[in-house]
Amino acid sequence: MTSRSDTEETILVPVANAETAARQLDTAIDIACDRSASILLLFVLDVPSQLSLADGRRYLLEDDDERMLEEAVHRVESQGVPVESRIRIARGVATGIVGAVDEHDVDTILLGWRGRPPREDIILGNHLDRVLRSAECDVLVQRIKLPRPDVDRILVPVAGGPHSAFAAETAAAIARQNDASVTLLHVHDESDSDGTVEDAEALLEETRGQVSDVASVETALVESDAVTGTITDWTTDHDVTVMGVSRGGLVQRKLLGTVSEAVGRHAAGSVILAKRYDPVPSRLRRLLP
Repeated sequence: MTSRSDTEETILVPVANAETAARQLDTAIDIACDRSASILLLFVLDVPSQLSLADGRRYLLEDDDERMLEEAVHRVESQGVPVESRIRIARGVATGIVGAVDEHDVDTILLGWRGRPPREDIILGNHLDRVLRSAECDVLVQRIKLPRPDVDRILVPVAGGPHSAFAAETAAAIARQNDASVTLLHVHDESDSDGTVEDAEALLEETRGQVSDVASVETALVESDAVTGTITDWTTDHDVTVMGVSRGGLVQRKLLGTVSEAVGRHAAGSVILAKRYDPVPSRLRRLLP
């Protein structure tokens, strides 16, 4: 069996329970097979401050947790993907995940998300928000839909920028592994002064070039001032929707209710939100010559 160290790319999959882990792994395996990447499975044991980390492992780690990891390893191995697993003891789930990214030189994280309603100052969930802010790697957030449908049609809302490009690349990887078709959708808001219809058409053609070796690729340009609603309507005819996070990032409080977060909650089928890692913060980039 190929060891994880023999591959150039590592996908980190934090798992919390057997039910959602299976859905995450379906996606992770597709991407890993397409990219010849390895998978690192992670279970974070969240230890409260009342206990030492050593006592946390002694008293809080359950047999079911270890069994879940073992079953996940077997699931990945059965598909011929190099895999390792780790149990990380930490003061908080996000701290454990971000620490694993640094320690194991992770390229991409695939996080599971239940799609629960937002709370004050929390968009996707406390540890998801923190990982999105802090992890120095690409991040995919998959809204868990049980059971996962057969993947025949994939929708990619196209908005331009690195997050949208990352979404297209991810969709192409999943499509190639499932012999699925890809629909590239751009919703043009006439009141938006950022671009013309011609610009939108050019963007769709540029994105088509990023979705290579896919059996079927279609493009659609829809004019509407209800961007979120239009995209959500289109998701009903697709099994999976993959989209980049809204410009400016997903985890700024002022962006609550923006397109990516809203579609992520309300779309039919499975949804994967894609955030490309940018080592240079946008506020710093504006100061660079």
